Amino acid sequence: MNIGLIAHDSKKKLMQNFCIAYQGILSKNSVYATGTTGRLVEEVANLSIHKFLAGHLGGAQQLSAAIEANEIDLVIFLRDPLTQKSHEPDVNNVVRICDMHNIPLATNLATAELLIKSLDRGDLEWREMYK
Repeated sequence: MNIGLIAHDSKKKLMQNFCIAYQGILSKNSVYATGTTGRLVEEVANLSIHKFLAGHLGGAQQLSAAIEANEIDLVIFLRDPLTQKSHEPDVNNVVRICDMHNIPLATNLATAELLIKSLDRGDLEWREMYK
C-alpha cells in the first residue's frame, strides 16, 4: 500500500513519534510525504520515504495529484485546526481530493492509529481492486 503523510508545523514532532511507534507497519509499505515532513520522519524512524516538495512549495499539490492518479491508498494528515496557514487552501485540497476519490484519511492521532492498525490487519485490501 502507498501511504501519504503530511503534517502542519506544530504537528511534525507528533508525526515523527507516530512513525517511530508504527515503523514496523510503515516499513512494509511505500511511504510518501511532503518534503519537510518526510525528511524529519526519515531522520528518526529509519524509513525510506519518497519526498515531494515542501507543502507550501507545492508538495501538497503533488500529493493531491498522486491521490487523483490513484497512487495513494491512505493519507495521514496531522493538521493543526487552531492555527491559520498561509497555504491552507492547498492542504485543505488534500482533504477534498481524498473525499472525492474515497481515500481513507486521518486528520488526528486517534484516527491515524485506527487506520494504521486496520492496514496491518488487512482491512484496506479493498483498495487493491481500484488499481
